[in-house]
Amino acid sequence: MPGQQREVEFRFLAEPTDVNFGGKVHGGMVMKWIDQAGYAAAVGWSGKYCVTVAVGGIQFVAPIRIGDLVKVRCKLIHTGTSSMHFAVDVSAQDLRTGSGRTATSCVISFVALDTPDGKPTPVPAWAPLDEEDRRLAEYAQRLIGLSKAMESEVARFRPNAASAER
Repeated sequence: MPGQQREVEFRFLAEPTDVNFGGKVHGGMVMKWIDQAGYAAAVGWSGKYCVTVAVGGIQFVAPIRIGDLVKVRCKLIHTGTSSMHFAVDVSAQDLRTGSGRTATSCVISFVALDTPDGKPTPVPAWAPLDEEDRRLAEYAQRLIGLSKAMESEVARFRPNAASAER
């Protein structure tokens, strides 16, 4: 039922096919896992088909190794009219020693679409329930503002149609 599932957690083992030449999991693979868990969370909240629109503040802080238990946790922290923003934490645990660490964190944003037309469609509203929720909602608002400022800055340097034809 839409608006009921606020959080999703994926758990799995990092496999040999996930690593780069240095023996650590590829950043691109971690981003794929973030996108998959985020998609599940967005559809779970909205009940609609969703697309990724942005990933902000991504930080790779510790490596993930083959055989680590990986947890990708997505928690809804802000809704707009058709958008949803999720805080994502990726952790890794060495199963032999039991030691765990945060590997990556970010905020990922999705927009719900009306599938026949592919146009944005409204999502259930979410409101903070406690102090931690308020802190995360404020964080999301700051990142949204930074993202808009960065879009504006990048747009200044995009070639316009007239100069692209030369």
